[in-house]
Amino acid sequence: MFALPLQVIDGFLLKVNAGDALLVIYLLGLVATLAQRSRKLFTIHTITFGLILLITPSSLFAPKELSLLGSIMQYKFFGLVLLVVAPVLLATADR
Repeated sequence: MFALPLQVIDGFLLKVNAGDALLVIYLLGLVATLAQRSRKLFTIHTITFGLILLITPSSLFAPKELSLLGSIMQYKFFGLVLLVVAPVLLATADR
């Protein structure tokens, strides 16, 4: 019953690194937070994923076949950018 979806997920995870999986999860969550129309929820989501990207060990970000970003440091810098931008958005949030 669940064989096909698990094979698709397994095939995806074998071709990408943990950073790519985190970015896909971030983008899916971003769509969900934007549907709520709450900038505070959006910034909390962004801060959380910025921290996750910075805390995750660098060895999990080694580039693979379908990697979105080219090097390990790009994932770390993306997490840092999320951590810098999110508090600015939180300060300007009305609701």
